[in-house]
Amino acid sequence: MQFDVTIFPDDLNTAANIARAVEDRGFGGLWTSETAHNPFLPLTHAAAATERLLLGTAIAVAFPRSPMITAQIAWDLAAQSGGRFVLGLGTQVKPHIQRRFSTPWTPPAPRLREYVESLRAIWANFQTNKPLRYMGEHYQFTLMSPFFSPGPIEHPDIPIYIAGVNKILCRLAGEMCAGFHVHPFHTLGYLRELIIPNIEHGATKAGRTRADCALSCAIFVVTGRNDAEIAENTGFVRAQIAFYASTPSYKPVMDMHGWGDLYERLNGLSREGRWAEMGELISDDLLHAFAVVAPHDELAQAVKARYTGLLDRVGYYFPFNPDAADQAAIWRNAADVFANRA
Repeated sequence: MQFDVTIFPDDLNTAANIARAVEDRGFGGLWTSETAHNPFLPLTHAAAATERLLLGTAIAVAFPRSPMITAQIAWDLAAQSGGRFVLGLGTQVKPHIQRRFSTPWTPPAPRLREYVESLRAIWANFQTNKPLRYMGEHYQFTLMSPFFSPGPIEHPDIPIYIAGVNKILCRLAGEMCAGFHVHPFHTLGYLRELIIPNIEHGATKAGRTRADCALSCAIFVVTGRNDAEIAENTGFVRAQIAFYASTPSYKPVMDMHGWGDLYERLNGLSREGRWAEMGELISDDLLHAFAVVAPHDELAQAVKARYTGLLDRVGYYFPFNPDAADQAAIWRNAADVFANRA
């Protein structure tokens, strides 16, 4: 099991130093996300500043970008990093696709399948100059002149991860992707009963195995240096869990465990803007179902014990900050445990 970190650099000029610090601690990978900033730009700095780290997006939103645009960005990052780049893609939800990105919405799974297929068709053209011809319902690519082709690179087989919560996207990942980003809002039961069986279903369809699709997740954790800090962090994580538990996209997780009534209550509070009240509805049992709770010096051991045999890459659902003195023990513990030094 590899331990990765996520970074959210507000200043691109800090990304190289952060990436060096990640590599110096011996972690396996570094991920960026599409939140307030572009997910690809920090990775250009990270690639130049490191030598062995896996570098990837967790995630970049697929549909607002033409696959041609994404293919070119990924190709350049794969070349720059010497084959260490992983393209992680997500579908986002309908309101964001339509209202934040002003992009048409269609059923995401068939469209994402074509997106991945068209990326590979474009990359094959870049690498071999094979005529570009991809004809799908959502994407068609039939033109590439030499002037616009970047040409072959040393590591053309760029791994693609996708993210999701439902069985259809799990099956798609198992069938045709190198990995799957498991959402932090999950339980062990959801992993065992829905995610992994459907990854395996898709893999079997394509003559692959579960081992061909790595499962990666940034995990909800409650931690601190003492009881007071753990108590303070508990309130924050309860609020995170309540937010996701109130969202229609994640209702299947709640329904699996018979928590549909709680979803309705939380969803109603969210519609009324009563955010402060929502975390109070997350019981201790629910907290422990969705999060790992442990002090700084025991957190990595607890995560490893919980997810061994289920996940291949793990991290924490908060950003790595090498300058935060109050987090130093967290990262030291993770480095020791996942490098088998503890």
